[in-house]
Amino acid sequence: MKTKNICDLARTIRSKNAGSFMITFEIIFADRNIYEKVKKSGAITRKAIADAYKLPEGEIHDFMFFDPGMGIKGNIERKSPSGGPGETDVYGCQQYAPLFSLEIPWEE
Repeated sequence: MKTKNICDLARTIRSKNAGSFMITFEIIFADRNIYEKVKKSGAITRKAIADAYKLPEGEIHDFMFFDPGMGIKGNIERKSPSGGPGETDVYGCQQYAPLFSLEIPWEE
């Protein structure tokens, strides 16, 4: 089966602080049909996110599909607290790149 990369389907892929010890990631869609097709594909799961970040599945918290906003959301624990010694991304806004590896089964 052919696939499409999540970057070709989502309007926004981002990360940001979710408090001092967590980072939230969001994948947001502009089109309801695309969102529903991605959701129904089963390709984006807690395990798929964990694999993208090279983390154990249990380290993906609060994973959910948010239908009213056509989005997918979850949280990961920070390796260092926001603003703590050695921390390199105070706002958590540069932690979304691993999500770019997600491939979605796609037939036109």
